[in-house]
Formats: sequence, C-alpha cells, structure tokens
Amino acid sequence: MKNIGLIGAGAVGAYFIWGLSKKEEINFFVIAKDKRREKLQNNGMIINGETFYFPVKEPKEIEELDLLLVSCKYDGLKETVEEIKAAVKENTVVISLLNGVTSEEIIAKEIGEKHLLYSVMRISSERKGNEITFVPEKTAGIFLGEKDSKIPTKRVLQVEKLFQDTGIRYHFVEDIMGDIWLKYASNISQNLPQAILSVGYQAYLDSNNVAMIASKLWKEVVRVAEAKGITLPGEFAPFRGVSPEARFSTLQDLDAKRHTEIEMFAGDMIKMGRELGIEVPFCEYTYYLIKALEEKNDGIIR
Repeated sequence: MKNIGLIGAGAVGAYFIWGLSKKEEINFFVIAKDKRREKLQNNGMIINGETFYFPVKEPKEIEELDLLLVSCKYDGLKETVEEIKAAVKENTVVISLLNGVTSEEIIAKEIGEKHLLYSVMRISSERKGNEITFVPEKTAGIFLGEKDSKIPTKRVLQVEKLFQDTGIRYHFVEDIMGDIWLKYASNISQNLPQAILSVGYQAYLDSNNVAMIASKLWKEVVRVAEAKGITLPGEFAPFRGVSPEARFSTLQDLDAKRHTEIEMFAGDMIKMGRELGIEVPFCEYTYYLIKALEEKNDGIIR
C-alpha cells in the first residue's frame, strides 16, 4: 500500500497524521475541500506540540488510492460519503475509524461492502482549537479484522505492514464485530453519563449511583446486540487504564460548546431498539438530556 488518504483531520485522524507522515516511502495525504482544505494547507496541525504539514487533495484530484481512512464526525458522514465515493478506486480498502456500529453500513451502501475493512480505535485524545494531544505510549491504537474471517486476510497483512515503524499501534482481532459492539457498549455506558454530570472518569468508581446508571445503559446495549447475533458480557465492564480525571469525547464536545455525536450513540440505539421491539428507556432519557445540553450551549434554553 503506497497511496494513503485520510478524510477527517480531527482528534482521531491526528494519530494517523502523526504516524504516517513519518513514512517516506508512501504517498500520504489528507482529503478536504474548499475552506477546510485551505486552512489545513496553510496552518497544518499541531499534534503533541509539533506542527505537521502534509499534502491536501480534493477527491477529484486523486488518481490512485490503496487505503482510505475515514475519521470524520458522525453528523458529517452523509456529506462525507460523497467525497468517499469520488475518492475510492476499484481496489481501494476503506477503514472507518468512527465510533458506533453503523458507519460501515452507511459507507457500504454507497461504495459496496467489498471495500470495507472493519476496525475499532482506542485512543484518548484531546482537541483544543488546532491542537491535538495524546500519549503515544498509552494509546492502544487500531484493532483490525474482517467481518467474515477469523484469520488475517491479505489486505489485513498489507495494512499491518503499512503501520510498521510508524509508531501506530495495530492489532488483529478474530471477532471484530464483537469488538466493535463492545466498544459501543462502553461508550454508551461511560462516555454519556459523565457528559451529563460533567465529571471525570473516577466518578464511575467512586459513586454507586453513577455506576448504576452505567450498568443500566450497558444492559440495554447487550439486549440489542443479542438480538443482532452479537454476544457481549452481561455485566458492566469499566474501562481499564484510564486516568481518574479523563473526560471522554462527548463531555469534551459539550465543554467546547460543540454538538456531540449523541445520534451515533444513543440515537442509533433508540432506532435499533424500535426496529427490534426492545425498550431502551435509559438510552432514551440520556439522549434527550444531552440534546438539551446542546440547546443550552446554543443559547436556545437558559
């Protein structure tokens, strides 16, 4: 794999800019249009205190593309799909780095399932303006797998080879769909309650009340997953190795008065629950609370 594109130069995308920019034998570039392209070309990105400059291309300018990494915000995915369609070639492998359990399905509807290699990202990063920070030594990295294969395929091995000597941590997973849903359950149960309470991660360990909310949300995801043929641990499993003061992505968005990815988290859970006839009352309540907090940030309510 020589020609590597990235859509979405944000908190997760920065990890791959940081790693792949070091590899001289590949052609790595970011894909962006209009004002976003101009901003990235002129300013680059500050990652862990270092400014990175990189080529930025519009989708129509891409002639060859072996691997496309998609790291946009969920609420911008439908628009980004048009850029993905324009960039993808016959043999392009596409990896969605988004949280949630539906991004691959949304992308596959437009470009075909054959292009998709499934993944889970595990990184604790923080974005403030144009600066992204993360700790490479404490970053688990990307977990890869094929939806219908429990052994590494040729393209899995190609991606692993690409990531060698970049600092990017990578792992093959036999049951990638189970891993995707496990992270989804973790995000629903641990990303969202702390965003409502505006507390650090330690609250899940210090408060039986916070832990109970997390447990109720976890079990709702377990029931929906089981209906879809995915088996998850029945009991709430707290994140490991997380700093006590950690504030996850939803809380970071609210702190910065940005809109969150609540649609990808609780919003999708509500939709799947309705389709399957499974009630998810804790997810519904959580969804409306965070939507209300967004309205408060927008000045709609006081």
